Order: sequence, then C-alpha cells, then structure tokens
Amino acid sequence: MRVAIIAESFIPIVNGVSNSVLRVLEHLRREGHDAMVIAPRPPGWQPPAGDAPAGDAPVASTSEPGPGDTYAGFPIHRVPAVNLPPINSLPIGVPLPRVYKLLKQFQPDVVHLASPFVLGGAGVFAAKALKVPQVAVYQTDVPGFTEHYKLTFLLNMSWRWVRAMHNNSALTLAPSSPTIEQLREHGVQRVHHWGRGVDTQRFHPAKRSAELRGQWREEGQAKRSTDAPAEPRKLVGFVGRLAAEKDVANLASLNHREDVQLVIVGDGPEREELEKLMPTAVFTGALYGEELAVAFASLDVFVHPGRFETFCQAIQEAQASGLPVVAPRAGGPVDLVEDGVSGFLLDPERFAEQLPGAVGDIIAAGALEQFAAAALTRVQGKTWPALCEQLMGYYQQAITA
Repeated sequence: MRVAIIAESFIPIVNGVSNSVLRVLEHLRREGHDAMVIAPRPPGWQPPAGDAPAGDAPVASTSEPGPGDTYAGFPIHRVPAVNLPPINSLPIGVPLPRVYKLLKQFQPDVVHLASPFVLGGAGVFAAKALKVPQVAVYQTDVPGFTEHYKLTFLLNMSWRWVRAMHNNSALTLAPSSPTIEQLREHGVQRVHHWGRGVDTQRFHPAKRSAELRGQWREEGQAKRSTDAPAEPRKLVGFVGRLAAEKDVANLASLNHREDVQLVIVGDGPEREELEKLMPTAVFTGALYGEELAVAFASLDVFVHPGRFETFCQAIQEAQASGLPVVAPRAGGPVDLVEDGVSGFLLDPERFAEQLPGAVGDIIAAGALEQFAAAALTRVQGKTWPALCEQLMGYYQQAITA
C-alpha cells in the first residue's frame, strides 16, 4: 500500500498529532508499505543531518527530501510555516500548489490527513482532484481553540471548515466518544472511532527513579521559606506543551499544599508566566525518550487540566507509568479516566477549585496505591501495533468505498 500522510503538525513539534504519525510510519515500515509525509517547516528551524530513527527524539527536515529529511526511511517534504497569533505555539503550514504536485508524483493509494486544518485542507482538495481516497483523523479541537482564545466570531466559520474538510473525505476517525458525538452534532458524516496506542514497555512503573524524585524535592524545597515536612512531599505533575489552551495555570491552586511538590515537564510560550504563577514548582523543560519515561514514572499523580483534548495521549502514558490521573470531564479524558477509581474527572469550569481536594483524596493514606493499580489496568491491550492494524483496515475501507 502507498500512503501519503499530510500532517498539520510534525516533528520537531512534539504533540499528540506528531507522535501518532510517527507510530503509524513505524508500522508502515515494519509491514512493508510505502509512505511519504508532507508537513510544515517551523519558522527559523533547521534540520539535523541523517535519518530520524524510529522511536527516537525529534529529528526532521528541510523543504526537499535529502539527508535529515526522512523518518523510518520515508521522505518528509516540507512546506513553509507561519506562526499565527494568538496560537503561536503551533506553526501553520502554508497550503502551496506543491501539495498537489507531490501527491500526483507519489501516486498514493490513500491519503492520511493528520488533524487537517490549513495544510490538511489543501490536501483534502488536492487528493479529491486526483481521485485519491482520504482518511481524515480529527485530533485538534480547532473550534474549541477559537473559544479559548476569545475568537468566538470565528466559531461558526471554523465548524463550516471542519465540515467541508471531513465531509470531502471517505472517512473521519475520531479518538473518543465525546468527540465523535460533537462531530456528528455539527454535521460531520462517516465518523468512526480510532483510539491511540501506548508503548507500555517505554512507559512503565519500573522506570521510577528514587534519585530523580529526591532531586525534584530538593529543588522545590530550595524555593520555599518553610521547613520540609516530616513526610516527603508527593510529586504531582503535568507533562506537555506549555501553551494557553492547556490551562496549566490551574495547577497553581496546589501552591498552598505543603504536602505536594509540583513538577512541570515541558516547554512552550507560557513557561515564563507559569514560573511566576507557581514559584515553588520544578520546571524541567522538554524531555524526550527515556528521560520522559523516567520523569512520568517518578511522579505520584498526573494532572492534565486542558479542556480541549480530543484524546490526550499523555494520560495514557501516565497510566502506563502507574499514575492516577486528574483531568476535566470533557473531551478525550472522559473515555480514559474512570472517575473515582483510576483518578478523578473534574468540572471544567471549577477545575482549579476542585483540584486540591481531588489530589488530597488520591494521596491520602492507603489510597494512592489503589488508584495507581487501577490506572495501570486502563491501558491493558492498548498497543500501537493493534491500533495501527485497525487503521490499516480503515485505509482499505476508504480505498474500496
């Protein structure tokens, strides 16, 4: 099978969209298929030399394939990208006519549209002109972003664009039941469920590091004017992009808890403001690969406050690491967290208010181990090979439709 992937977001940007595309490329390579990627080139970014090996940290490309322009042996074709305020943490690929030319040259059997918006929109209509079936994977809540960034005058327009892109595709794949329901309510047709896998060998409780836990506690204590408590502080953290739509600022409601040490793993445009808002928190910066897995496993509780997650892969990685999760009762987390069993789902409008109590219930004597064990059971059987095989079935369904 020949698969062209048009990714709205791709390495070096690391998020749920780019990570899922990497796993799909690795699967296509293992199974002997052919593929190519069309993706944005972030402003000012230059690629390192050499192929990006499957499963490793971000490596990517220039505008034409060559050294450094491949992943798992597949070529990556870059288009220029621009930062559009206020959502400047996600560079937008410019929809050039070259998208049509690249697809025509490659002659794919199917086009995989990874979170189509602007670049993906060009891919939809280029593939349609070439009579190539498309599978559109809905991963970014663009209409939700318009609300969060107070661009509500664009809300109806954004839904019209979502409908146009997805209804011109053979299939739309959505990662959670709330997202499927939302898309259908707004007139998107032929919507099917496709979740996400998790690497349970990379993300595992055995990766917990006593040394790292001690370092985090020491670093946090150095920022405080009070003495360390008799019992070591529980490590409560967030892992992800530090952007406004992630609502990381809600974790500041834990500042007053002397039994909690906040750990923020990631980087992004909001980091400076968040460091001011949470002066005793430990900020690690962005971590990848084994360092990221060790960081996950070394936490006690994972908090993901973002209300616009269509899935939230970080929750699965936390659960595979044996962490209870606190998240909003909205979007993807609703399918991932069993409320009161593997963590808590909080009212999105009262998240900051409810967070200290939820964390307190989890770290109470004897409760943490029970929540952690339940979290591990949530990811059993959710492997990437199984999910990618399901995706291959959707590709075939689109081709034969």
